[in-house]
Amino acid sequence: MNTAIDANRLRDALGAYATGVAVVTARASDGSPVAMTVNSFTTVSLEPPLVLWSVQRDIGPFDAFNTADAYAVHVLHAGQEDVAMYFAQDIRDKFEGLDLDQGIDDLPLLRDYTACFQCRVEQRLDGGDHVMLLGRVLALDHRPADPLIFHAGGFRQ
Repeated sequence: MNTAIDANRLRDALGAYATGVAVVTARASDGSPVAMTVNSFTTVSLEPPLVLWSVQRDIGPFDAFNTADAYAVHVLHAGQEDVAMYFAQDIRDKFEGLDLDQGIDDLPLLRDYTACFQCRVEQRLDGGDHVMLLGRVLALDHRPADPLIFHAGGFRQ
């Protein structure tokens, strides 16, 4: 029996599952802020409060996220497609000209989101071409709004 899965077919099939869109921020080992757009964010446990997201091994900010002790997940709301696309770019200083707030462990925090979770890394888990970062939620903010959704390769509201 052939069990090989074509990566393109897998990506298309996974795209049938609608997800939220978030921007994750952290501090690199040199103290500089890093950020990336993700749709791999999920709840793990309410007690203790644990969440998980995954970072791809072959992207620029991988080392910074893989060694950071803390991170913040900013869940985006409808109408923030431009924010999602901006932080998905591979540019050196994604924070130039942005007004930020400061969170736990000096985390760089965006100012506009529907929810923000500030987390301390509990565990790093090998996930093939990704590393999963399990984090304990230490602080959160929730501003109810319609979500930005990613489905079948595009944004939805």
